[in-house]
Amino acid sequence: MVQVLAHLEIPDDELEFATSRSSGPGGQNVNKVNTRVTVLFDVGHSSALTDEQRDLLLARLGGRISRAGVLRVVSQRHRTQLANREAALERLAELLRQALAEQPERVPVKIPAAVTARRLEEKRQRGAVKKERSGPIDMDE
Repeated sequence: MVQVLAHLEIPDDELEFATSRSSGPGGQNVNKVNTRVTVLFDVGHSSALTDEQRDLLLARLGGRISRAGVLRVVSQRHRTQLANREAALERLAELLRQALAEQPERVPVKIPAAVTARRLEEKRQRGAVKKERSGPIDMDE
């Protein structure tokens, strides 16, 4: 059971684990032991999620979720399969927590007139400096 929020737990039977050889730390151990862990969570068919939560996850984690609706999290940071399994589960829970968190409403800020005036004055001054560099114009030609 993965505790995501106070009112949301993902049952273990909805998670699928796959192991493979890691490219991370481990010395010669890397070549013989499957320490990398991949956790697959089917967001589209999960009974733990409400329809609203499912839609929110599909919208906010769209780039990480496959067309079949499966969220994939991989961990190969540690030298043992157990540590990588725990790290992958924690990362899964953190991703779900962030995606389900309330987003604060953005309040547009009005730019003060003094700021705009100062910016335009600096542009005028910079333009004048560049104009002075060009030297006198020869009218005889």
